[in-house]
Amino acid sequence: MSWFRREDKLLPPVPDKRVRTEGLWLKCEGCRSIIWKKDLAENLNVCPRCQRHFRMSARERLAMLLDDGGYEELDAQLASTDPLAFVDLKPYAERLRQAQETTGMADALIWARGRLEGRPVGVCAMEYGFIGGSMGAVVGEKIARAAEAAAERREPLIILSASGGARMMEGAVSLMQMGKIAVALARLDDAGVPFISVLTDPTTGGVTASFAMLGDLNIAEPGALIGFAGPRVIEQTIRQKLPPGFQRSEFLLEHGMLDAIVPRKELRAWLARALAFLAAPERVPLVQWIPDRAPQGGPEPDAGRAPDRVLDARSRL
Repeated sequence: MSWFRREDKLLPPVPDKRVRTEGLWLKCEGCRSIIWKKDLAENLNVCPRCQRHFRMSARERLAMLLDDGGYEELDAQLASTDPLAFVDLKPYAERLRQAQETTGMADALIWARGRLEGRPVGVCAMEYGFIGGSMGAVVGEKIARAAEAAAERREPLIILSASGGARMMEGAVSLMQMGKIAVALARLDDAGVPFISVLTDPTTGGVTASFAMLGDLNIAEPGALIGFAGPRVIEQTIRQKLPPGFQRSEFLLEHGMLDAIVPRKELRAWLARALAFLAAPERVPLVQWIPDRAPQGGPEPDAGRAPDRVLDARSRL
């Protein structure tokens, strides 16, 4: 039985083989079909079969929206510090470094200026790949600066949200950005400059609770997850099963939380039309109330009555 104890291997080891097409295909979570990545990219990251909208990076969104894909990035050097020396599974400083190396960005938002169908616009695009697109001090500062610049230049502002909410690693500093941005957007509104908020998958937490829902128009992509707390947290709190599609953009539109759901292929043209209306230089009366004239010889209309009100095309929505 010496053959049973042979130590030399009867068969040579099989070398590791990698399929050349590995990593070139994706499975759609909607229809479960296999999609060639190149075909998906050419279709703006939308499944050609079920129209499921895959996530996009901030730079991809800017290239999709702005004329010729060109834009001028502003304050790209702003980066978060570690004011709390925060540590959970790893130090916050390490998380920042890894996110910066992975995305090539200093923080989770790009503020840029470009043209949309020839119209100068300011655009803020959030990067979900940077610590979940969380809103820290830099994100708040960039959006506030973008709103102030839009008011000064009288150029419309568009914000593309994709975020898990406030960045817990910066504590109260992160939460303060909600009020800071809201004040900047209120000043933009006082200046009569349009602001359109575009909510993508996902938009949650403090971002939803602040600027994402403060637009003159709040629109979303199909199937986007939008809410404050996650569905599991809500179910555990109220001890009830949530209805199908809860916190998806279609559910929010049905319940009056959104103005429109716009497919990605139509977003550029839709925004151009909306801005042409909101930023119209002339005030176009839509409805004018004219008081009834008093009969001849009768009493004059009440002098203390409020003046006639005219609704115009630039009224805040």
